[in-house]
Amino acid sequence: MASQLSGKIFDFLKLIEKNNNRDWFNENKNLFLEAQSDFQDFVEELIAEMGKFDESILKLDAKKSLLRIYRDTRFSKDKTPYKTYFGASLGMGKMNSKSGFYLHVESGKSFLGSGIYLPDAPILKEIRKEISLFKDDFLKTVEDKDFKKYYGELDPEHKLKNVPQGFEKEDPTADFLKLKSFIGVHPITNKDLMDKNAVKNVSKIFEAAKPLNDFLDTPILNTQN
Repeated sequence: MASQLSGKIFDFLKLIEKNNNRDWFNENKNLFLEAQSDFQDFVEELIAEMGKFDESILKLDAKKSLLRIYRDTRFSKDKTPYKTYFGASLGMGKMNSKSGFYLHVESGKSFLGSGIYLPDAPILKEIRKEISLFKDDFLKTVEDKDFKKYYGELDPEHKLKNVPQGFEKEDPTADFLKLKSFIGVHPITNKDLMDKNAVKNVSKIFEAAKPLNDFLDTPILNTQN
């Protein structure tokens, strides 16, 4: 088990960034497999640590949580075949059907993500209704001192210009109702991820978002029952 990321991971990612082609990858697949194995070990250790604050995470299979290295280039102008990062989705449902945690490792661009990313319209509508009905409970999650310490505020990248139909413009949570994703993002350095306490530190940052995730999942679970 690995309580920190190894330098092999970042060495490989720097190499694939410069040599993003099938010939190089096939000739150096051993470097990828070693880096992937180290990353999987880290995720296994992280799952065990996160299980201390969220038992449902313990059901996850680290290997199945890893994102594939192969890019889907069908609808992209960028035809490079490989991702230049490692990623692990922890607890997020298929097609972003529930909230969870995401670990993104990319040299100089790593980050931790928590929440739900671009859910389908029916789920998004239920989340918005929950926020509007239970304003105080929702605000408590995003204004919590630990959440603000690590994530600042919810990522505004995907946001409507106006309050969505069916909600009052004067709603105190109007700004949140415009969001199409409810995601907290925490940038993290290579050095932080290679620190001997990386697993514990990453888990602590994820834990700060658990109240938000629990709030977001309540209306989702209600629609599924």
